[in-house]
Amino acid sequence: MLGRISTVTINTPDLPAAAAAYQRYLGYQVVDDGALGRETARAWGRPALAGSRSVILEPASGSDTYLRFVQGPAYVDYQPLACVGWNAAELIVVDVDALAQQLERSPFRTIGPPADLSFTDRIRAMQVVGPAREVLYLTQIKERLAAFDTPEPASFVDRVFIVILGGASLDALQDYYHDQFGVARAAPMPSVVSVLSAQYRLPRDHRHPIAALQVAGQCYIEADQMPPQVVARPCEPGQLPPGIAMVSFEIERLPELPSVLGPAHRSPGLPYEGRRSLACVGAAGELIELIEAG
Repeated sequence: MLGRISTVTINTPDLPAAAAAYQRYLGYQVVDDGALGRETARAWGRPALAGSRSVILEPASGSDTYLRFVQGPAYVDYQPLACVGWNAAELIVVDVDALAQQLERSPFRTIGPPADLSFTDRIRAMQVVGPAREVLYLTQIKERLAAFDTPEPASFVDRVFIVILGGASLDALQDYYHDQFGVARAAPMPSVVSVLSAQYRLPRDHRHPIAALQVAGQCYIEADQMPPQVVARPCEPGQLPPGIAMVSFEIERLPELPSVLGPAHRSPGLPYEGRRSLACVGAAGELIELIEAG
């Protein structure tokens, strides 16, 4: 089965500003700052990215679930939540209301103020757009739910534990991750997703078909069926797409896959630490990187 979330890679036109915002307002710390390696760029099917500046950050807890920012194009016409693909990353936090106050007048623009989820008052979350136009869900779990194996935050803002994937068909998303990676299908949960409804000018109480696909390490892929007018995510040739560009997962062994982007390789740096990795394209055009756990 697909392993835990290792790294969320974000394309940014202003890497220093993005890294500084996460350090100042979310307590993240830089653990690597350098150039993207040639073999990594080839594995992503984007050899021209070799040498691009790349910064890796981790939460104050020291959790080895990373955010990786890569210098890239601005994509001035891109609108968050308007495309299929990786639409958001969800971070576990201690106190979302206190965090909302901390983010006032910060580079993180609130698009959904703190509110309890539509299906339970034991989870409270807010949504923001970050300096690279990436969407973050910032989530406080007030009381754990028996149906969901979720982590406890070890710092005020801790690691990514859910990545949100949008596609035209919820069934197609579930089929892909089940067939390729053995991820169990999950029962759809029609849910209020206010930021998605706002983007598509739907009633605030509109319920979107979503499913929480559990992977290892108290991590999930939230698969969202997008409204019919959703569009493909733009991508300049040889570059990463805008916002959250790719998600890396650990896996026991690299599988044989369709839509592989480049050759498997080993890299000594974070997040690979000498392990083999491989990149591919998923059901909604999302970029997926697999890193062998052993």
